Amino acid sequence: MDERVSHALVDPQRFYGALADLGSVTVAIPVLAVVIGYVAWQGRSAGLYRWWLPPLAAAVLMALVPALVVPLKVLVDRPGPPVTGPGTGYYPSGHTATASIAYGAATLLLLPWLRSVHVRREVVTACAVVNLAVGYGLVRRGYHWPLDVVASWCLCAMLLTVLWVFLGRSGRQPK
Repeated sequence: MDERVSHALVDPQRFYGALADLGSVTVAIPVLAVVIGYVAWQGRSAGLYRWWLPPLAAAVLMALVPALVVPLKVLVDRPGPPVTGPGTGYYPSGHTATASIAYGAATLLLLPWLRSVHVRREVVTACAVVNLAVGYGLVRRGYHWPLDVVASWCLCAMLLTVLWVFLGRSGRQPK
């Protein structure tokens, strides 16, 4: 089924490659870095106790992505779609994992600082749309099988849940 879906979707247009590139390290990590800097600055300016902990937790989670994804790629040793040529190590998708953690962690860091419910919804929606676009671009361009992307989303959903719980427990109390 994975092959049938992939073959039906593959279209090597540049636009889909651009969507896939939103999950690259050179795009996603700078976005997270800016948010980490902003949240650290806001927390310190507000005099929060352990203001550095939420930004540090997000950075550590981002650093864990290759430490988790690369061994899984080696263990599963799955070949990629025909467009990618010979080779293995496509499951789970590293671009999807990078995008999911970078944009997801950035969203979780920002939410406590957004006063309006409407703005919070828009940020969460934007995060979901960007992550869906990355996954769609990877499959549509032929860089990954659909299940490669889904596997990364599942892994990252668990990791982001842990971050969410941790951030909720670390609180935003003043000094």
